[in-house]
Amino acid sequence: MSKRVTIMIDDDLDKKLRLRQAKMILQEQSSYSYSRTLNEALRKVLK
Repeated sequence: MSKRVTIMIDDDLDKKLRLRQAKMILQEQSSYSYSRTLNEALRKVLK
């Protein structure tokens, strides 16, 4: 279940996440949300 929260992200991290999101959009040829990008990055780190 998803939960809506507000967080502050540093500019450098936002840029990296947006680049990762753009890469995934190109690979999948469809939409790929910023939330999904952030969730997948956090899951990798917090295993």
